[in-house]
Amino acid sequence: MTKYDDMILERRRLLKAHDYDAIPHDDWWEPHQRKGVPPPPLEIPFDESITLIDLINPEDFTIGKIPLIDAIANRESRRVFTNEPLTLEELSFLLWSTQGVRVVDENRVWTKRVVPSGGGRQPFETYLLVNRISGIERGIYRYLPIEHKLILVSEYLPDADELMEKVWYQNFIGKSAVVFVWAAIPYKTEWRYSIISYKDILIEAGHICQNLYLACEAISAGTCAIAAYEQKAIDELIRVDGENEMAVYISPVGKINPNQGART
Repeated sequence: MTKYDDMILERRRLLKAHDYDAIPHDDWWEPHQRKGVPPPPLEIPFDESITLIDLINPEDFTIGKIPLIDAIANRESRRVFTNEPLTLEELSFLLWSTQGVRVVDENRVWTKRVVPSGGGRQPFETYLLVNRISGIERGIYRYLPIEHKLILVSEYLPDADELMEKVWYQNFIGKSAVVFVWAAIPYKTEWRYSIISYKDILIEAGHICQNLYLACEAISAGTCAIAAYEQKAIDELIRVDGENEMAVYISPVGKINPNQGART
């Protein structure tokens, strides 16, 4: 067996259930929750004096009301977008469909959202590279799911060519109206589950992105998830440190013409 084969087998372990017998029986691996450490914040703290962008509330949505069976049956990875912008209501709908908060624990330990999460810890932050959204200036924003608002991260947004370079020349990203970038804060889950957190975190990225796919189908939009990108470049773009918070998944969204797209 080669060194490469050993590396493959080691990495495959992430796919398996946790082997508790293999964990040492001292307490070093026990999560901080069991040790009485206070939980990390449910979302990244922000300066409340900064003007936030209000989104449309779920009870006011007038869009997205198609049968679930149609959204599932028509789900495709779509790489051809029109130049039509998304409306603020459409963006609000997509954000709520992927990370919308239903219940906040009174002790601020967990939230119940529209997607499942181990222990309700919800380790992901949503960053948006806004290109064409009606009523919102181009730039990079972060979604505040508890408040259902946006906060500006940076007014700088790369042009299409520069952005394409950061995702291994997948050129459709530069033609999208908005790019969803989900960044994980591992400690949110580690606090509760310690070294057995990582499979759960990655599974949750799939929950979130699939909801985006289905929500896009409901508003005549499309997306195509991207897992191949320059890690350091994307982390720097959304201004995370790459250690305590890092980009995990990317999904460009745009309006589509009917009958366009490649099913994958």
